[in-house]
Amino acid sequence: MATLPLSIRPVATKRDRKAFIDIAYRLNSDDPNWVPPLKAEEAGKIDPKKNGWFSHAIAQLFIATRGDQVVGRISAHIDTLALTLPPEQGFGPGVGCWGMVEAEDRNVWRALISAAEGWLKQQGMTRALGPISLSVWEEPGLLVEGHDHPPTVMMGHHKPHYQEWVEEAGYQGVKTLYTYELDITKQFPPIVQRIVAAGEKNGRITIRKVNKAKFADEAALILAILNDAWSDNWGFVPLTQPEIDDVGKKLKPIVFEDLIRIAEVDGEPVAFMITLPDLNEAIKPLNGNLLPFGWAKLLLWLRAPKVRTMRVPLMGVVKRMQASRLASQLALMMIEYIRRDAVTNFGATRGEIGWILDDNQGMRSIAEIIECTVNKRYEIYERTL
Repeated sequence: MATLPLSIRPVATKRDRKAFIDIAYRLNSDDPNWVPPLKAEEAGKIDPKKNGWFSHAIAQLFIATRGDQVVGRISAHIDTLALTLPPEQGFGPGVGCWGMVEAEDRNVWRALISAAEGWLKQQGMTRALGPISLSVWEEPGLLVEGHDHPPTVMMGHHKPHYQEWVEEAGYQGVKTLYTYELDITKQFPPIVQRIVAAGEKNGRITIRKVNKAKFADEAALILAILNDAWSDNWGFVPLTQPEIDDVGKKLKPIVFEDLIRIAEVDGEPVAFMITLPDLNEAIKPLNGNLLPFGWAKLLLWLRAPKVRTMRVPLMGVVKRMQASRLASQLALMMIEYIRRDAVTNFGATRGEIGWILDDNQGMRSIAEIIECTVNKRYEIYERTL
């Protein structure tokens, strides 16, 4: 029986958008460690009206078909803010991206990458980075190590053979991202306990919980620290207010005051740490659907979540204090306070920190001093167009 010809077409209709979302569920259905995202969230991610990232970005989605069957998908996109950044920080003029890629076989993969690259070249791009889905703040990188356990909330998961396929397409790794895990039921090493105790005796230092009643004000404060703290990092693109507004709506249900800390020195906010209960533990059994009863189960879980894992997606210390002993002390104090509350109030036993850039020696040193181990590795690839 002859193989049906492969076709790649731009996503143009509501039916196409549904097919773009649904193919991920079919191709990953045999992977026990893949967590089916909520389809409503996936639809919002690719909708310019619901994703604030589109206020400074453009994207073209593609689906691959053989006959009537969808066999793959990919996004090609350009972040106009990223184009203005220094090239040594990863982006810069002429850099476009691709992501959200799923493929039934290597021929589909090649065709999808080719379609994405073709669109990027039409837009005047000269270099491609991928996978980045869609914003660098969402799910950057291809999982290349750690396929044997599920991802935590807002982290990606990919088939192991995708690494071979992307490298066959002429891409080379440009940046590695790590996540670290640890047993949070155990006390930290004595040296960490001494550093925390010393900080508690320092009258200049205050570590406070966020006030959810002032959610917008607290989010603005954290954003200001974040955009300063991360501004020299590889791949940094400033978060904009439309993005903060949309992310705030999505994350507010899993924002708990005792899991987010702000550190102040002499009354000035200088650092923060955000921790999220692993929502993936609750949504995995739903298979992407809130109906008919998924919404009720999720709502019940959100009222008083009990989880195995807590994820730390973001930490930051203002730039002028980075590399100082005080910065490390503030970080360790926030980690210890949140560790205690995560265990006591949420029943958590495991923490995951990341992602962390391979050249972020400050954060990697903190992960090591609290005796974390690398549990997942993601790679961002590049190729000249």
